[in-house]
Amino acid sequence: MKKLVCALMFIPLFAGQVFAWGQNGHRAVGLIAEQHLSKKAKKKIAKVLHETSLAEASVWMDDIKSDTAYNHTHDWHWVTIPENMRYEQTQKNPNGDIIMKIEELTKALKAGNLNEKQQGEYLKYLVHLVGDLHQPLHVGKEGDTGGNAIKLQWFGKPSNLHRVWDSDMIESKDLSFTELARFAGNPNKKQVKELQSTTVRDWAYESMTYRPQVYNLPEDGKLSYRYSYDNFDTLEKRILQAGVRLAGLLNEIYG
Repeated sequence: MKKLVCALMFIPLFAGQVFAWGQNGHRAVGLIAEQHLSKKAKKKIAKVLHETSLAEASVWMDDIKSDTAYNHTHDWHWVTIPENMRYEQTQKNPNGDIIMKIEELTKALKAGNLNEKQQGEYLKYLVHLVGDLHQPLHVGKEGDTGGNAIKLQWFGKPSNLHRVWDSDMIESKDLSFTELARFAGNPNKKQVKELQSTTVRDWAYESMTYRPQVYNLPEDGKLSYRYSYDNFDTLEKRILQAGVRLAGLLNEIYG
């Protein structure tokens, strides 16, 4: 029997440092999701969010990190799954993790026994966390706090591996979130169906498969055009997948 690995050892360094995709990345996920919603789901979501777009709602969970009333949500943005292990084999964070919370939020929203404030907040959590889960470093391996502990230079400026994937690569392209969403691609009906047929845990395991690529770093730790060239297509792919899958989840809940 494999030894259970406790993710809790990484909490002190990881908590509070996780901002997946940056604002434009998250907004692109929200915009893509809106483009794949059913009419019924779109109408219900507009009512729940008081006409706020999914793109705008997608960054709320990062905004509330400055509000101590939401400190309990800090660990929800990530999960640690060591190499050659499955989520079921890990010791769970009692504060919650990204997989646990997406599954719980989905179940609660489907049940519908929520007051107005809860429904709005749960939906905004879900929109954000589905985006987070598709950023490979939010499914962290052991020992480097999701890449935050790997200090690097990005075009000569101090950074870390997590930040490179969250925002540095996106910002270096100088794209608006609408451009990023458009450039990410437009899947056909068959591709949408295939993407939406997968589970939350499948999405996490997909993120793990990108580790060899993500951690393929030069010895001097200086990243620039080459790293972006090798990885930006993957970044766009994950944003597209997140948006399409988020729409599928929301269509199940509200459609």
